[in-house]
Amino acid sequence: MGQPTIKDVAKLAGVSISTVSRVMNNSKPVSPEARRKVVDAINKLDFKPNELARSLVMRKSNLVGVIVKDIGIEYMAQLIRGIEEIGRVYKYDILLTSSYGDDKQVENSIDFLATKQVEGLVIITEDISTDILVKLRETRIPFVILDKYHNYKNIKTVKVDYEIEENKLIHSLAEDGHEKILMIAGKEENVINESMIKGYEKAVGTEKSYVLRIDGTSSDDGYNNAEKALDIIKKENITAVACVNDEIAIGFMNYCVDHGIRVPEDLSVVGFGDNQIASIYRPKLTTVSIPYYDIGAISIRALIKRIKNEGEILENDWIIDAQINKRESSKVIS
Repeated sequence: MGQPTIKDVAKLAGVSISTVSRVMNNSKPVSPEARRKVVDAINKLDFKPNELARSLVMRKSNLVGVIVKDIGIEYMAQLIRGIEEIGRVYKYDILLTSSYGDDKQVENSIDFLATKQVEGLVIITEDISTDILVKLRETRIPFVILDKYHNYKNIKTVKVDYEIEENKLIHSLAEDGHEKILMIAGKEENVINESMIKGYEKAVGTEKSYVLRIDGTSSDDGYNNAEKALDIIKKENITAVACVNDEIAIGFMNYCVDHGIRVPEDLSVVGFGDNQIASIYRPKLTTVSIPYYDIGAISIRALIKRIKNEGEILENDWIIDAQINKRESSKVIS
């Protein structure tokens, strides 16, 4: 028998000649199954050039897939910037796709990115399901999950420690002379709420703990629950309010403006997260700034090290420090 031809490869693989051509030229998407059959046939027949067969087996796309819940969410955009810019330093480009919180869409995105031969995946989500975790493991593509609201014991990630950061914020209010501080948190029992309440309680002590849990996390929710908060504030002579996020803090301050309560003269207010609006709103909001860009940058570096077989993705959770931004909404009291 003479030299095997592309026809022989197609016949052995049980696919069309155009599929073999696509695999060889990496020109159009081919299902992973068909690709494997073609690569196997090329190897079995020792189809020349061997270099081509080898590069197909060892193909490097220099692509990382990023699945994001919604690029419109401010902090997600910052994470993506960190991933993209540091990825480029290592000569990796990103393919970005949005899921809008739909599990089926996440699964479709994983399949789509696999056909594009991404070498790694970053999933930016707020609440990943176990079904998705199972699917990710099945694809065998190295991945990093940046999940805001969940902690999975067997999956390591890059994050801030909400308990420690809230504790530091409350301590800084105490150092400014505030002895009684109200915390406004969400009702939902998620990692962020529970960790931040714990950090607050450790800072103030249980006998001086005032926590108001409200439905929702938007500025409207902060506004609509402000009356309840102010009842506690008046009754207990509270001088500062710490909100679980910036949106609630801004809604609460809006209510104060509408009802003649001056911030920070009558009451200090602090948030958490440092959204863009925190530094635009008047008075500018004292808050905790989370370095999302750095979280994205560290994640992609860890993932690329794993792609290059330079060790595990993350041996342990990588805890990154946040920073208190003192602005106009809080004051020192004598």
